[in-house]
Amino acid sequence: MKVKGALPIVYHPDYNITFMGLEKLHPFDAGKWGKVIHFLKEEQFVTDGNIVEALEATEEDLLVVHTQRYLNRLKWSLVVAAITEIPPLMFLPNFLVQRRVLRPLRTQTGGTIMAAKLAVDRGWAINVGGGFHHCSSDKGGGFCAYADITLAIKFLFERVEGISRATIIDLDAHQGNGHERDFLDDGRVYIMDVYNRHIYPGDGYAKRAIKRKVELDWGTEDSEYLQKVELHTDGALNEVRPDILVYNAGTDVLDGDPLGGLSISPEGIRKRDEIVFRAARRRGVPILMVTSGGYQKKTARIIADSILNLRLQGLIGAEALEGEGSSPPPPATSMMLSSAASAAV
Repeated sequence: MKVKGALPIVYHPDYNITFMGLEKLHPFDAGKWGKVIHFLKEEQFVTDGNIVEALEATEEDLLVVHTQRYLNRLKWSLVVAAITEIPPLMFLPNFLVQRRVLRPLRTQTGGTIMAAKLAVDRGWAINVGGGFHHCSSDKGGGFCAYADITLAIKFLFERVEGISRATIIDLDAHQGNGHERDFLDDGRVYIMDVYNRHIYPGDGYAKRAIKRKVELDWGTEDSEYLQKVELHTDGALNEVRPDILVYNAGTDVLDGDPLGGLSISPEGIRKRDEIVFRAARRRGVPILMVTSGGYQKKTARIIADSILNLRLQGLIGAEALEGEGSSPPPPATSMMLSSAASAAV
């Protein structure tokens, strides 16, 4: 795994889920992460040699947040079928479900942990996967089996000196009830959530954790959306200066998304991501982006185009790193636990 000198963009081919076509029973494009990388390679922004290869989160890593009881429940195919919303999985041997469904999700989770440390070291990082914001320490749902956002923040709090406050800006179309439940009573974490008020999960208990709540109506369009995103992003970062910003950049806000119910254009998504990255850059706050939900085939192209726009704007890329006077992260040590966690430091 090459880290030194690479762009802080994290990915592994194992992110992609292919399993006898069963993945097509869920509206999620389970191969979108590889498509994003393909498009970025076409534009000569990334190569296999200049991105960071994610490592799978181990059980030891996962236990930093998850209960042993929850991880044991994932050994039942029926439970995984319910979490991923793919009913036929319940009839398959669990070793297959672990290998073909949960291992990709664990690898993306490891990628988020690694990208969090890279963001601290380099000023920005993107995990091309992750953003499983419906999963909390003891409960999964909505295609989210591991709480990667919670894990990334807790690893930074516990293992990286000088990281004691985090802000989550969740712009997926759905409420991020997983990380909200995990940080409900943790004053170190400030949560801003912008979501369609009428759709899943409608978790009133978790909403108590949201410090800046922006509830949208069906069909919200670019003008209103971008105005609210900019106003509240600035407000959130002015209210509390975090040591790390975790940006959940779901593309299910896109017009026509079967689950999001909003009407944001591809240009609106590019502008949205630019607003968040620019706000973080102005304040010198390290930013970690994860890609979260998005349920149309064109989603991968839109994610790639947004990343390319961030480069065009000078907000990411080698030039951005040099401009900030950042240096490559140090080699891996054993400060964190194992696998993905140890590779992150």
